[in-house]
Amino acid sequence: MSVSRRSALKLFAGGSLSAIAVTQAPIAFAQTGPLYRDAAAPIPARVADLMARMTLEEKVAQIRTAWAAKSDMIDDLAFVPERASAAFPHGIGHVTRPSDKRGVPGISGAAGGTAARWRTPEQTVEFINALQRWALEDTRLGIPVLLHEESLHGYMATEATMFPQAIALAGSFDLDLMRRVQSTTAREVRSRGVPLVLSPVVDIVRDPRWGRIEETWGEDPYLVGEMGVAAVEGLQGKGKFEKLADGKVFATLKHMTGHGQPEAGNNVAPAQISERDLRENFFPPFREIVRRTSIRSVMPSYNEIDGIPSHANIWLLGEILRGEWGFDGAIVSDYGGVHELATLHGVADDLEDAARQALVAGVDSELPEGMAFATLVDAVNEGRVEQSLVDTACARMLTLKFRAGLFENPYGDAALSQRLTGNAEARALALEAARKGVCLLTNKGGALPLDRARMGRVAVIGPNHAIARLGGYSSVPKQTISLIEGLRQVAPEADFVTAQGVFITTSEDRSQDLVYLADREENLRLIEEAVEVAKTADTIILAIGDTEQTSREGFATNHLGDRTDIDIVGEQNELVDALAELGKPLIVAAYNGRPPSWPNVVEKADAILECWYPGQEGGIAVAEALLGDINPGAKLPVTVVRNEGQIPYFYNHKPSARRGYLFDNKGPLFPFGHGLSYTSFVISPPRTSKASYSLNEAIRVEVDVRNTGERAGDEVVQLYITRTDVSVTRPVLELKGFERVTLQPGEQRTLTFAIEPDQLTIWNREMQEVNEPGPVKLSAGASSAELQAIDVQIV
Repeated sequence: MSVSRRSALKLFAGGSLSAIAVTQAPIAFAQTGPLYRDAAAPIPARVADLMARMTLEEKVAQIRTAWAAKSDMIDDLAFVPERASAAFPHGIGHVTRPSDKRGVPGISGAAGGTAARWRTPEQTVEFINALQRWALEDTRLGIPVLLHEESLHGYMATEATMFPQAIALAGSFDLDLMRRVQSTTAREVRSRGVPLVLSPVVDIVRDPRWGRIEETWGEDPYLVGEMGVAAVEGLQGKGKFEKLADGKVFATLKHMTGHGQPEAGNNVAPAQISERDLRENFFPPFREIVRRTSIRSVMPSYNEIDGIPSHANIWLLGEILRGEWGFDGAIVSDYGGVHELATLHGVADDLEDAARQALVAGVDSELPEGMAFATLVDAVNEGRVEQSLVDTACARMLTLKFRAGLFENPYGDAALSQRLTGNAEARALALEAARKGVCLLTNKGGALPLDRARMGRVAVIGPNHAIARLGGYSSVPKQTISLIEGLRQVAPEADFVTAQGVFITTSEDRSQDLVYLADREENLRLIEEAVEVAKTADTIILAIGDTEQTSREGFATNHLGDRTDIDIVGEQNELVDALAELGKPLIVAAYNGRPPSWPNVVEKADAILECWYPGQEGGIAVAEALLGDINPGAKLPVTVVRNEGQIPYFYNHKPSARRGYLFDNKGPLFPFGHGLSYTSFVISPPRTSKASYSLNEAIRVEVDVRNTGERAGDEVVQLYITRTDVSVTRPVLELKGFERVTLQPGEQRTLTFAIEPDQLTIWNREMQEVNEPGPVKLSAGASSAELQAIDVQIV
């Protein structure tokens, strides 16, 4: 069957036409079978040919997803073709998380859990391959199934490598590291037969009360955008391309948008953000990735903006994402985001109306189950929903499958997965990432690094000293290393004694809905025990902070994760006070996904090492940092506030903000970009070759950085601008460049940055993106609070 170009264009009318424009060649091929099976044919022609053969029921099946419905296709864990054919007579478009056992009684959860929740790698590949054989061989048209997994900081599946949590990766300020981490993740995911992941998170975040702050890359749109581009390149491959390469997966940008500044810090709450703020801060990471990569999947956010939920927002998904930015991929819903138009937001009458509104806005696939889209066959047949809406969504999902190469090879490779998953190379990279993610916050009197010859007996105390904190969206890797295990490996000759200190919560099950703080009386008894242990020691290492329960995704009213109090919880401050009274060196290892707004700890501790959730190898990396085997070089990707009364607080504020408060300090506890070292650096003022530039000219900037200390170390040189005398107010600082460098003692390097004209644009009073003449202050330094500046002019 040959399909004309005109027919293909008609098929995609009302949808994205860029998928058609990939080829100008006439669509005419000699073939023995259907055109859609011809791997050499242009993808738009293959999609058009396949669509022309499909029934309405088959098209709706392609835009639905199965998660709990796995129970209808399996017996115990094994895929049963006869059951699948009976339950899904029109095929299956998309299956959610093939690595987990959802659909098996008693297995649930959204952002983590125990090993009992997942299939083994071998079981996952067996399930996927059986599913795909059925889809290709036993369904009428042989359309393969799309599968997705989570990969926030590594593949969320058994035995896969768990890297440091996202906020720690951001703190590395290392784009090459991000590419390599994501590339390793992609290999592990794709080897099992999965071509799509629901990451990265490219929301900027401005509220530490929000439990999902750990999933982000911080508060700055430039940093998040650059990290996002690097992550997508690692997952998918660099540049623009039509088909996915072997060992790569398609990324999904999420969550568009405003997710990181919810009302009152509550997950899914309205984002009270103006269009200007969206365009200046929240849109740029998404737009930059769409502009520079072959991103093919975007996920809307749960929240509403200006009264319109994102899953029904035609302006957001249609005019901005597909229109202004030219995105030509698929939009997949967040879990439950479509049916919540009716059940939560109340803008839809029922599930059918929710499905219609989502399709009109441009949502192409309903995750995780397709509850609302299940109404579409009757709705179209009875004239309440236009079939063209279903056709457009179906065509986009089929295009994604063709681009992923699923029609040619949809299978996993168990032997390859076994070789790649959690192997020595991946483990080494997880250790490198953990090393580059630790951030030295304070170091009074050079308390760190500890001197093996002088530290004496070391008491290692606290609720996080003997457990590997991985953070949300983690599975069970092949191995984990806690702090005390790492210390004993790195310094086997040392004398370590331990104590629990306190418990934080009553359970370590991150998937548990209700969270309870540990018993206070028991904790007070444990504090007394810890003090007695510490009295026998010369030095104290205190591992405190959060658990995967105390800061997490609050995905339901019975599964909360946000907080009003951003200090450490429970009796941890009392533990700090009791140990500080002993007068011995007190070193705090902070394990957390929420920024450390811990003023009492900052006051009492001699040094604080921010470890975040450092991944499966974190115990080694943190031990090495404490003992000086490595030199911490990470920086803070967020501003750390003193208390919740300062929220929202971010470094790139407008000039009229931050006037001050009665009876309190207006400054942050730690500024954006902050991070100390065991050596010292001198960073020169920025310099340029001239003092004025045209509107369309890049500003070339040089900065010298010199290691003036006695040991090697990493410094992150940060370049900011300040624009004044333009038509609208601008932030007091805007990050426009950064580079992490490793320098030997006495070594100096000159770094070169280019600030392109599009990095200087503003949204003027008419909401047009323009570059305006006026002064530009260029500032360089080691943090947003430690800068030297020069002035240039845009003419």
